Amino acid sequence: MSTATNGQGSLEGAVIAVAGAAGPAGRATLLRLAEAGATVVAADADAARLAEAVDAARYAHGGATVTGDTVDLLDLDATRAWADRTEKEFGRIDGLVHLVGGWRGSASFAETDLGDWDVLEKLLIRTVQHTSLAFQAALERSGNGRFLLVSAAGASKPTAGNAAYAASKAAAEAWTLALGDAFRKAGGEAGPKAAAAILVVKALVNDQMRAERPNAKFAGFTDVKDLAQAVSGVWERPAQEVNGQRLWLTPEA
Repeated sequence: MSTATNGQGSLEGAVIAVAGAAGPAGRATLLRLAEAGATVVAADADAARLAEAVDAARYAHGGATVTGDTVDLLDLDATRAWADRTEKEFGRIDGLVHLVGGWRGSASFAETDLGDWDVLEKLLIRTVQHTSLAFQAALERSGNGRFLLVSAAGASKPTAGNAAYAASKAAAEAWTLALGDAFRKAGGEAGPKAAAAILVVKALVNDQMRAERPNAKFAGFTDVKDLAQAVSGVWERPAQEVNGQRLWLTPEA
């Protein structure tokens, strides 16, 4: 089954897993991938919110295959089992979109709470480690696999009150780039058959945030719908072109 796009964002036949799918970015991504024709396999730790997100994507795109699985991504064995189940059920995996997020910050560098690091290390780094290790082989087998991490501009330009968050994001980026190097080496002279790339935003905004703060400008923020569009668009570009790249959706820091 081909996953080649038709230039109009078609992902017909592709099987794409989305980690951290229950939040606003996850909902938008499920909708966009389903719209493009992909089979979407969503996971989140929050079963109730995940069910709502999956139902919304199914309802919006009648006939689309969108499934939900409550997975503890802090458990490597559970994450591997999710990847194995997905490939066994659908015959392939063409993508892992990593949307697991979280933010902790402080008023100043001196006031940094190292407890924030303990939380963020799990959410922003450990989950990336587990999903990448679990899905690497399947993405290579796909022939057009993509591992996509959503990161923040602050990873390369950290501020005093965001030390733990920026350091966590920077570590997740480095891990993702290492996966990209593994894809590069596996491809040899023919070039990588899969790609690991980073989508960089300043921050994300959605309709609910705008409704709650009607006077806020959200300058430089990326709408979750635009993020979802950018995610689906990565499959339209050759693996060699996007592998190991930071793809900026906001002015480069």
